[in-house]
Formats: sequence, structure tokens, C-alpha cells
Amino acid sequence: MRRVIFNQKGGVGKSTITCNLAAISAVEGKKTLVIDLDIQGNSTQYLLGAKVGDPDKTIAHFFKDNLGLGLFGGGKEGLESAIHETPFPNLYVIPSHPDLEALQGRLESRYKIFKLKEALEKLEGFEHIYIDTPPVLNFYSQSALIAAEKCLIPFDCDTFAREALYTLMRAIAEVKADHNDKLEIEGIVVNQYQKQANLPRQLVEELIAEGLPVLETKISTSVKVRESHSDAQPLIHYAPSHKLTEEYRALHSEIHK
Repeated sequence: MRRVIFNQKGGVGKSTITCNLAAISAVEGKKTLVIDLDIQGNSTQYLLGAKVGDPDKTIAHFFKDNLGLGLFGGGKEGLESAIHETPFPNLYVIPSHPDLEALQGRLESRYKIFKLKEALEKLEGFEHIYIDTPPVLNFYSQSALIAAEKCLIPFDCDTFAREALYTLMRAIAEVKADHNDKLEIEGIVVNQYQKQANLPRQLVEELIAEGLPVLETKISTSVKVRESHSDAQPLIHYAPSHKLTEEYRALHSEIHK
């Protein structure tokens, strides 16, 4: 299963959701891969404890190879050489790198938008693949949507996020129609939810009333998230019995049932 976590709005928790769901898949015994396509590299840092300096050991190398910028031409290497083990059993990551920014224009002009999908279809051994994306509909997020089977949309319960949500869903529908008819919106993940506050509860109720695919499990706000980022440990390892970890377990169960 290839799953992309995407929203064009920043600060909605894409990397946190990506890494915590992937970590739970790994704890449950599934060999799991995270692909970090966001130039900020938050998922990379969360899972490895640091960003990766050598671009030849990141997703940037894969894209460079497909532009023919390697030593022996291009298009010969898959994703395997960029896969890193994390400190957590069954959990692997392909790191991001700042070189992605400079590569983007050339990748677009030479129409390499299907290369990630082709490489993932050849990649063997992983039961779950989670793709973290930049907060913009660009070459990398489109590549991820084309490569994925499911899309999770983080939503952080404010009016601006709601307006952005409609634009986002239209963009995903267009990618599905033009490039990937297997792509399905798996659900909207309500994140940083404060159930005692009126506005978040009202927004969620309105989205459900409109028939949007809001997932039942909601992720609360907690300082534990930042603490787990700082310690470079997903919550299932950092605070296995915490309420927030239980919410992530429930979300994982909901999307994998």
C-alpha cells in the first residue's frame, strides 16, 4: 500500500502524521518505508535524528539519476541505494535533501513526473509506504499523488484551512482524472483538535454534513508532539501509553481496517 499525506497548507502536521503512522505500522511487524519529498526534511530529521548531508544518499540522487546527471548516464538506479535504516525495527526512510529545489525545473521540463511511480512499482519488500510531501502542489507532490494509491489530508480546524481544503480536493481530483485513476482520498485527518473549543467542533460538523470523508479519529493538541520531535522518536516509542499515542493507534487501525 502506497499512501501520500498531502495538504497545500503548511503547518497542518503532515510530517508528524506520516512518521507516527509509519512507526505504528513498523511496530505491528510490517516492513515500512517513509519517503520524504519535502525540502524541509522534517520526516528525515524525525526518524534519523539529523538531516542527511550527502545528496547521493537521498531522494535527490534518484531524481538526478533520472535526469542523466550521474557518472554513467541516468535512469539506471532505483530507490534502493537511498534507503536508510532508522533506529526503529522494520522502519526505513528515504531522506530529503535541499538539492531537490534546484532539480525541480529540469524534472518538470523533461516530464519526469511518472518516475517515482515506476520506481515504487519495482521496489520490493515493503508492505507499507508513506510519502511525505511539500505544502504546495509542485512536481514532487504531484509525483507522490501519481505514485500513491491512497491520500490522507491533514486538517487543522481553522477557517483558512477549510477554504484551502476545497481547492486541495479539486487538485487531487484533477490528478486522479489525468494521471492516476487508482488514487483515492482515504480521508481527512482532523489534527490539533480541541474538542472543548466551539470553532473546531463546528467546522468538523459542517464538513461531515457536506459529505466530506472526515475520519472518525481525531488527533489532539499536545506538547508531547514537540517533545517527540526533539528526541527524534515517534510517539509509539517516545510515549507509548500517552493519550495522543492511543489516538494515533486508533487512526492507524481506522485506515487499515
